Formats: sequence, C-alpha cells, structure tokens
Amino acid sequence: MDNSKNIVYRLGSGCELDDIVVGNTYEVKVQGFAKFGTFVYLNNHVKGLIHISNVKSDHKEGETLYVHVNNIRDNGNIDLEEVALKEGYEIKTVQCQKISIRLSDLKNKVGRNVNLQAEVAQIKQTSGPTIFTLVDETGSENAAAFIEAGKRAYPEVELGDMVSLSGEVMMRNGQLQIEVSYMEALTDEEKEQVKERIVKATEERARPKDIPFLIESEVLQKLKPEMQKVAQILRKAIFTNQPVILRHHADADGIVAAVSVEKAIIGLIRAEGGDQDTENHLFKRAPSKAPFYEIEDVTRDLDFALRDNVRFGQKMPLILMMDNGSTEEDEPSYKVAKVYDLPIVVVDHHHPDESIDKYLEAHVNPYHVDGDFGVTAGMLGAELARMIYPDIEDEIKHFPAVAAVGDRSEAPEREKYLSLISDKYSEDDCKDIALALDYEQFWLRFNDGKEIVKDILNVNNNPDRHKNLVNLLVQEANSAIDEQLKTSLPHVKDSVLKNGSHLFTIDVEIFAHRFTFPPPGKTSGEIHDLLCRKNEGKPVVTLGIGPDFAVIRSRGVLMNIPQMVRELRDEIEGGGVNGGGHLVVGSIKFVEGMRDIVIKSLVEKIGNFTTE
Repeated sequence: MDNSKNIVYRLGSGCELDDIVVGNTYEVKVQGFAKFGTFVYLNNHVKGLIHISNVKSDHKEGETLYVHVNNIRDNGNIDLEEVALKEGYEIKTVQCQKISIRLSDLKNKVGRNVNLQAEVAQIKQTSGPTIFTLVDETGSENAAAFIEAGKRAYPEVELGDMVSLSGEVMMRNGQLQIEVSYMEALTDEEKEQVKERIVKATEERARPKDIPFLIESEVLQKLKPEMQKVAQILRKAIFTNQPVILRHHADADGIVAAVSVEKAIIGLIRAEGGDQDTENHLFKRAPSKAPFYEIEDVTRDLDFALRDNVRFGQKMPLILMMDNGSTEEDEPSYKVAKVYDLPIVVVDHHHPDESIDKYLEAHVNPYHVDGDFGVTAGMLGAELARMIYPDIEDEIKHFPAVAAVGDRSEAPEREKYLSLISDKYSEDDCKDIALALDYEQFWLRFNDGKEIVKDILNVNNNPDRHKNLVNLLVQEANSAIDEQLKTSLPHVKDSVLKNGSHLFTIDVEIFAHRFTFPPPGKTSGEIHDLLCRKNEGKPVVTLGIGPDFAVIRSRGVLMNIPQMVRELRDEIEGGGVNGGGHLVVGSIKFVEGMRDIVIKSLVEKIGNFTTE
C-alpha cells in the first residue's frame, strides 16, 4: 500500500456536513452510546453514528477513534464504520473557510444551516430548550439550544459573551429562530475583533437622522447635539437588547414627555420585528412621586432589574430620567445606580446642579444653553421621540402644546407649538387634556396607566372615547378644584414683604381637604393663579404650608428656590431642609418640629429678592 495515500482526516471547527467526503477516514471523539450504536463527533458540531454492527471494540465517552465514511444519507445522517489504523497513516487537518452571515440575512436562510458571530444579549432557560438572544450590528434574533428538557445548554456561555455558532434557521410561531448545533465563546482576540466590528457598526446604525424640529427655536437648536446624543444612546440600547427604564415626574408635562418617548421606543422595537413580550422586556415607564429620583425609586428599579437579570438573563437597564433628574436631590440615587454600573441619561428643564453630571451619560437641559424652564420637558420629549423614531411624528405632534399649557410655559415656543396644531386642537383643548392627565394620574398614584393615558392623549385611535373621557375627567377635576378653593380661600393670609411683593399663605394641611384631588401642590397653584388675577400687575408669592413642607409659587419675584434650599439647609441646624424645583416654582421639605423657624427664614429670603 502506498503510505502517501494513507491519510486520516481531522475535520476543522469551521467544517460542515458538505465538507465530509464519502470513502475517507476521519478522526472522531465518542459523544455517547445507544442500544443501536455509538454517537461520535467529527468536529465540535458535526455528529455521526457508528452502527452497532460496525463497532469493533468497547469505548469510553470522550475517547478518540478512527472511522471510515461509508455513506451520507439524504437526511444528513452519516454512516460510519470503525477502523483500526495501520502504521504509516498521516493525520491531516481539514481547514474549512467558515462563511459567517449577519442576523439580518436569516430571513433568506430558512431551512438552511448557517454560521454567524454575535453577542449574547439574553439567556432564558425554558422548560425545554435554552433560548439565547443574539445581537449583531444588523439586528437581534433568538437561538434555541437543547440538551435535555429544562437543562441549561452551553453553560460555559455567559451573558455578554461574543460567540460563534452554527445551526439551522427555522420559523417558530411566526418568528425566526436558529436551532443551534454548535456554539462556543470566542477567544479574547477573536472577541475584541467581533466586538469592535459590532460596536462600530451599531453606533453608526443608532445615529439618528438629522431632521428639523417641529418649530423654530434658538434654545432647541442649541440643545440639538445633546438631544441627538440621547437619541443615539436610546436607539443603541434597543438595537443591543438593553432594557430601558423611563422615570418621569407624575404631572402633565412629565407624562407627555415620557409617553412621547415611550411611543417612539415601542415603534422602533416593532420596526425591528419585536413582539409584545419584547416590548415588556425592553421597556418600562414608571412615574415618580417627586420631581427627582428618590431612593425608593432606584431601589424598586434595581429590584426589578436584578430579578429580570437572574430569571430571564437580561442585561442591566439604561435609566432615562424625564422632567426630573437634574438636581443634587438625585445624587444619592445616582450613587446607588453607579454601584451596579447602570447608565443614566437625563432630559429635564428644572434648574440643574453641576454636581450630578459625573453620574450621567448625557444631560439635556435648556439651562445649559441659556434657556429656562419655559422650554418644557414635554417639548423636549416630543422632539427627542422624533429623533428616535421619526414615523411617530403625526401621533405626538400635539403633545408639546399640551405640555406647554399644562406647565404654564410663557416661552415663545408655547405659541409656536399651539399654532402648529390649531387646526385640530384649540388652546382650551390642550388645557383640558393637561388637566385630565393631572386628575387621572392622581388616582393612578404611581402606576403608569398606560392605556388610559393614551386615551386621554388621543393616540388610541378612538376619538369619541377620548372626547368623552377628557370631558368627564375635566368636569370632575374642576368640581374638585372649586370645592377645594371654596374651602381654602377664606383661610388665606395676606402680607406685604419688604420688596413690595404680596405674600399669601395657606395651611393646606388643616384648611384643605386631604387625600383627594387636588393635592397640596396643585391646591397651592390654583390659589396662586386666582390671587394673581386679583392682583394684576403686582408681584405675588403664594406659600402652601404643610406640617413638614412648603409649596412655593411666584410671579414677578426673581427668586431662586434651589439656592434658598441650599442656604436654609446650611443655616438652620437640625432643620432637615431639602427640596427644589424651578427657580420660581418648587417645594421645600423640613422636619415638622422646625417648621416655624424654616418658614420664617424662607419668608425673609423671599423678601430680599428683587421684583420685576
């Protein structure tokens, strides 16, 4: 026999069934045993059977054997026969060029075997197979690997790994899915190469289109680069299967801002082929009772995130703050989030503190570009939503006008947004929608009320229900406001400060209905609006005082509430002062036993500010 022809082939990891030649001899490893024969691997994913009639001796699992390929059947089964090597055989490795495809190509590969490299974005163990969610620069898809029912397949593969895998592309319940035949984590060198490719391409894919704003605005134009940065971060999160938790202030402006972005993100998920389960896993909107990120909020968010990470193998989330998040009151929660490396982005119009920027990936705030709170969070949210998913524009075009009137904006952008939708919504319509949102959110407490809120905002394609619901809620809200004013106004005290401003005070704890609408903040705002009309042209400050808080509303007094909070906190030992808000609209908290001292100092400071 010519020894040069006595070759045993070792099948390389990139080789497939088509690379095996009938009649050749191959090196194999024993995978397992059955009554009818011995299963072997020709490489790390191509499997064959040595029928019991062709097994020459006893073997152990993992043992190396040599086999002759007798036949490859039409169904892909390989008939093998064990052989004993004679001296002079040469071992020759078969190197196969693995053609790796992208996930976006899978729709054209149904019924075929494919090879690909991707990142593992989620690992979910079902009662049957293990489901791996894969992402690359073109999209995301699921891969199913089965060892035995309920047992984790490929336990060495972890969340965030870059993997190489092979398998057949199938359709399961109308969704593409890869039936995995082989998967392995890439080496560090390979991982970096694939990661660099995916990250670079995903960053570019996530970059939002440069579209004009709905209106002309100098402030918005200056904010555009930072808004585009936030849009890119959010789009990238969706493309890489990173959950997004959206925290927002529970008033009309905060709701409008958040629902704008919610609609855009859900639209993008659906455009990427996601279903209801994908939406539920990738996005959550949660109102916050305070205009900042409280420890209670971050604790709840972390609890849910860690549970989902353990139960469903999800990535840790991105936190998006809207109509809150800009002040030092947020800092304790940001420190907690930092422990878990949660990225945070903020879109807000409260007066910002520089100290929090070190915790943020991006921060959109009109004060950063010489604007102010008149450019509301709802305006910013609608424009951001269009950057995330431009097709959402028609559904949310009226949102900025609702936010503008709901948050009493006096910025020039208010009239421009109102003019934009005047053919469909009047200013009174927008005011009604804003009031209905405030009223309904009070009863929702801190649930998102997803579908009810959509009906109020008229995005559920049911205009009759929208109209009837808003009319009913406005009627109930106004009735409650009238009753509250009727009860409270006789107890309002009037004084004149040294700067000439009128100070009106009302104890909203003992001279207003509690635990009902309107709550203390809105009660104080309604009293303030009424007193401003009665004192047209005069500077007016209204304090709604409770046992451990004070709500501040101002017109014509150039105060700075965040500054006062910091000064009172430093000056009054044992006062427990904190709080914040806008420059002339906000709230202060303190310990109940120090109420008189805090209020006295607060009033003195208000009297020191200049008036318009």
